[in-house]
Amino acid sequence: MSLNLSVGVTLSVGVTLSLQAKSHRGTALTMEIDGQQELSASPVPFGNEAYNDEQPSYIPPQLVNCCSNTSEIMYHCYLIEMKQKFSCDIPVNDVVLLTRSELGSEIGSLQLELFVEGGCLSVNFRHVGGVHLTAEQVLLSRRYQVTLFRVLLDHNLNKLTEALDKLCLGDNLEIDYLMLPAAGIDQRHSIIDWVSVNICVDHINHTLLEDHAHNVWTINGWICTCKLLNSLVYTPHNGHVYCITGTLELNGNSLLNLRGGEVITYKKYYEQLGIQLSFEQEPLFKARHIFKVHNYLQGCSRKQRKKESRNTYVELPPELCTIIMSPVSISTVYTFSFVPSIMHRLESLLVAYNLKRMHLESDYCTQNDIPTFKVLEAITTKKCQENFHLESLETLGDSFLKYAASQQLFKTYHNDNEGLLSLKREQIISNANLCSIGCGRKIPGFIRNESFDLKRWIIPGERSGSNSLNEELLSEKLKIYVLGRRKLEHKTVADVVEALIGAFLSTGGEKSALLFLSWIGIKVDFEFIPHERHLNLHPEELVNVGYLESLLNYKFRDTSLLVEALTHGSYTLPDIPRCYQRLEFLGDAVLDYLITLHLYKTYPRMSPGLLTDMRAASVNNDCYARSSIKAELHKHILHSSQGLGKHIIETVNSFEKLSSESTFGWESETSFSKVLGDIVESLAGAILLDSGYNKDIVFQSIRPLLEPLVTTETVMLHPVRELTELCQKEHYTMREPIRSRSNGVCSVTIEVEADGFIYKHTSTSSDKKIAKKLACREVLKSLKERISTK
Repeated sequence: MSLNLSVGVTLSVGVTLSLQAKSHRGTALTMEIDGQQELSASPVPFGNEAYNDEQPSYIPPQLVNCCSNTSEIMYHCYLIEMKQKFSCDIPVNDVVLLTRSELGSEIGSLQLELFVEGGCLSVNFRHVGGVHLTAEQVLLSRRYQVTLFRVLLDHNLNKLTEALDKLCLGDNLEIDYLMLPAAGIDQRHSIIDWVSVNICVDHINHTLLEDHAHNVWTINGWICTCKLLNSLVYTPHNGHVYCITGTLELNGNSLLNLRGGEVITYKKYYEQLGIQLSFEQEPLFKARHIFKVHNYLQGCSRKQRKKESRNTYVELPPELCTIIMSPVSISTVYTFSFVPSIMHRLESLLVAYNLKRMHLESDYCTQNDIPTFKVLEAITTKKCQENFHLESLETLGDSFLKYAASQQLFKTYHNDNEGLLSLKREQIISNANLCSIGCGRKIPGFIRNESFDLKRWIIPGERSGSNSLNEELLSEKLKIYVLGRRKLEHKTVADVVEALIGAFLSTGGEKSALLFLSWIGIKVDFEFIPHERHLNLHPEELVNVGYLESLLNYKFRDTSLLVEALTHGSYTLPDIPRCYQRLEFLGDAVLDYLITLHLYKTYPRMSPGLLTDMRAASVNNDCYARSSIKAELHKHILHSSQGLGKHIIETVNSFEKLSSESTFGWESETSFSKVLGDIVESLAGAILLDSGYNKDIVFQSIRPLLEPLVTTETVMLHPVRELTELCQKEHYTMREPIRSRSNGVCSVTIEVEADGFIYKHTSTSSDKKIAKKLACREVLKSLKERISTK
């Protein structure tokens, strides 16, 4: 029977690695390790076997009506100022957001930019106090915004009447905030343009003038021309919605130039459509097609914008128009087309804010503050397709967690070999365990894992059975609301946990990250606990201590650590009880963390995911092995294996054929001896241990060996990854690699079908990973040549 475990290790130094996981079976196990340490463990979810991938989707309480409605309702008022940084003939106005709950200073002063073709729209939130609304005013405001949003999203009246019929003030939980036009400078008595809201909704009361020359016939009946101007109208003959922007010196008898060059009257044109104009003497009105609402958090493609710009304006006979709203300026309608994107970002930030509040509520995390946007970055996956996501923070958090767990295990289990330490570390940092503890802290509900879908955006105040909310308690003091459930892979939860570790580390340093780890149940510390090493060694007789200390620019207190760091497992002498593997375990983790942290700090504005690529190109055995050969460390390895000696010689000879300028990248066509990379890591571990866990000293000593480090200009993707991403982008079919092995040589064939053509290459190597890399590189080269000649 196989069993996956989460570790809760009780340490002899009084520190507890508490990783308890609730099991669907509820059982627990206890076992002895090395006859001295007790380890308690419970089964944890692994993959999709025990983990329920149907997870809740949280809605922040700040946007929910959770109190009974009274005759007068208090709303907090936020002015949303908009500044156009793009060319457009229609200005964008300010709007006012009203919420039942105060959003807090950080959210209430939010600034963001929406991506618009040719530039961006700058959005600035400003808290401007509170306002008391009567129940009638709330209903009036809801009618206004539901009408505008429903028309903008649907472009017809199919759902509008049904939505308006359901408007009411009930006691049900519902998403409740108001978006209203801001008053102009001439309306100083209120920040809200109540004049427009009141008149606009009451469009049934048609206005007629005694002077019939100013009245026109519409589907609504006779109406004053002024009422039709600045209105939203619906034309049943084609099912379109338009904004009326002005009158024209044209009527039904005026001439119309068709695309084919034919010239006919407007009346004749409509007759060809099966429509008989009864009032051909009435003036035609200039009308603009209703705006297409985009996800402006991503921007919209040039293709979309060009398609939208065609036939923007038309000439409409008033008798074909049904008035939906009047008066409402085209600027107001255009402005409200941006609101769904603004509110989606605000909702996402509020979700992140509530996750932060839940964390800060704990006694030992009250001072562990963090910018809300950094939390949002950590809970936003790549699937959201925004200009930020968690990948960089996940990489940073992963490296920190690996180091934190490694050093804790190393200083706790003095007699465990590298294999046992690696097993225990894997049980701590595995996706299964991180998912388990993430679920224990209700993190899945906060995760943003879907691109903003306008079709699923909930219009505030619109009552729908599909919008029903359920209350969920995050703690005794905090509550949140659940809007349905969605599928979420267990790895996604684990990634977010790592990204949150990275978020706290990047903003508050290691102390902040350790507090967060403690909050989720991983209790580690960076306290140095000296450990006596009773070895009867004369290091100077075994290694060149002076040369190595000079090379590393570090003087060892305990030079026996140098011997251990350079001793291969094949070198067995009574005076050397252990090889370099324990130090390699520690050094691997600290170098991973130090290099990742260095890259993150050096390139703070790098694009999301670039840190992952730079780390992959820097933290691998090839890089360390090259550094080892350049520094001639291979000459100092203590071993007694003929096979290893031969492999080292082959590696050194192969290295001499490569450029000695770089120590990173994927140029190598042969595999490097693993021991060459291992000793760089073991030396780092030795310096860390000897210096009392001073990571700065480790980086200062090892960095010169690794120079030049990768930069944003020199980073290269691994050929396997680059080919995979190219195939995904261009929709090419990448078939399963064909592998074979004969006489110790591995052969790998990579095949890609691109637009009906087959691109195929076979490479051979003693190392199957090298063979696959070389084959992918050649296919990638051919595909790039094809794309460049298109």
